[in-house]
Amino acid sequence: MKKIGLLIISLILLSACSINLSDIDNTPTKKVEAFFNNYQTLNSNVLDDLDLVVEKETTLTEKQKKRYRNIMKKHYQNLKYTIKEETVNGDSAVVEVEIMVTDFNKELNKDGVKKEKDFYEEGQYNTETYNDYRLDILDKSKETTKYTLYLSLKRDDKNEWVLQDLTDEDDQKILGMYNG
Repeated sequence: MKKIGLLIISLILLSACSINLSDIDNTPTKKVEAFFNNYQTLNSNVLDDLDLVVEKETTLTEKQKKRYRNIMKKHYQNLKYTIKEETVNGDSAVVEVEIMVTDFNKELNKDGVKKEKDFYEEGQYNTETYNDYRLDILDKSKETTKYTLYLSLKRDDKNEWVLQDLTDEDDQKILGMYNG
């Protein structure tokens, strides 16, 4: 009889532990960490989204698209983040996170970097040459910058925290192309 009692108590404790373990991953902070870890590990969803963005680039050749994908994959893997604060208000939450990314925008806008009009004025403009020039700049970019993001989350009907759609500004910051 004692063995059955111990078995029942063990099962209850084991199931209580497994419930708590799943709850550990269901916090706003954990969801934001998972979101950025997906970038760093090149999760298939992140790569699928990258492919959609790259395919929309109608001025790039197939070779340039492949190169751009590789540049962005390296960018994502080098992304660093620090969770600063989590604020929960009922079924809504905001997680403040600081990210550090390659500052592509700054690199493309440095003094001396040619703009599209410069290629026209020099009489050497064609789309492929201009895009190769810009990809060279992105590929050689080393300078980083930090941004603070305030990511919103809501609980769904299953009591899971769900990251809300990012703003265009937040997307641009993650891509290293924010101009603000």
